Amino acid sequence: MTQAFDAAFGTAFEEVFDAVVLAGGRARRMDGADKPGLPVGGRTLVARVAEAVRDARHLIVVGPPRAELPHATVVREDPPGAGPVPALRAGLAEVRAPWLALLAADLPFLRPGHVAALLDAARRGRGGGAVLVDAEGREQWLAGCWRTAGLRAALAGYEGASLRGVLGPLTPVRVSLGPAGAAGERPPWYDCDTPGALAHARRLLTEGEE
Repeated sequence: MTQAFDAAFGTAFEEVFDAVVLAGGRARRMDGADKPGLPVGGRTLVARVAEAVRDARHLIVVGPPRAELPHATVVREDPPGAGPVPALRAGLAEVRAPWLALLAADLPFLRPGHVAALLDAARRGRGGGAVLVDAEGREQWLAGCWRTAGLRAALAGYEGASLRGVLGPLTPVRVSLGPAGAAGERPPWYDCDTPGALAHARRLLTEGEE
């Protein structure tokens, strides 16, 4: 997205928030590669997501240590690679702010303005947060912002394995942002789950581009 978008939403949300970035997992569809550490446009995927939450008070990365993120708090789910719900539990234990951004580490086109818009929607809504939806209206559960207390309460009694199962009942605001995903555009929900998706992101975001 453009710098103008970031400027428009950069001050939309004034309450303190923390950020939890899930950067572990087994990356089976990427042949076991360290997906968050793969470069796109001159920076790793996880570094790009960290830049999207640059306004967070506290950056918490669930996964192995990242040299490019020296100021992040790094934790691991138990056991490593156990899945997104155990990873969320591990990250949430470090959250102290009343709100948090919960993000995957493979969103190369997410920008600070998108996060600010999600946080603002969460604050204004009547549910427990806000979740980004894609061009087809599908919730992207690893691109959202949540009220910390509500998320902790939901996890306390949750025994399932899916993020949708724990986040869906919080009745989040569904937020549509950015382009419709046409060729040549950079939707904020775009993730790099496969080698083909990574190659496409690299084509859209060439070396040295912001």
